[in-house]
Amino acid sequence: MADQERSNEEYDLRHSERIGEANTDYTEETSAEIAAPGVYDRRIDREEESETVAAGRGVGYAALALSILSLFVLPVLFGATGIVLGFIARRRGSESLGGWAIGIGAISIIVGMFVLPFF
Repeated sequence: MADQERSNEEYDLRHSERIGEANTDYTEETSAEIAAPGVYDRRIDREEESETVAAGRGVGYAALALSILSLFVLPVLFGATGIVLGFIARRRGSESLGGWAIGIGAISIIVGMFVLPFF
C-alpha cells in the first residue's frame, strides 16, 4: 500500500511543480464548462400528456366495448382482447376506462369458461 501511495504522489508531483498549483497539461474533462445549460419547457410536457390521455381514452373505449361484447359473443377471445387493451389504456392515462375493461373482460372469461358450460 505504501508503494502505491508513493507512486501516486510521484505522479502528482510530475505534473505540477508544487502541490496546489494548477495542472497545465489540459488532460481534465471540460464538457461541463463547454456544454450549454439545458432549457426545460413545461408546455411541451403538458401538450404531450394531453395527447397521451386522449389516445388512452380512445383505447379505453375500444377496450370497454370489446369487454362488453365478450359478455355475449366469444368470451375468451374478446375478453382477452379487452383485458390487453385495458392495460394499454391504463398505461396511457385512462385509468378508469382501462380498469372497467379489465374487470368486465375478466368476469366474461370466468363466466364463459366455468359457468356457461353447465347450462
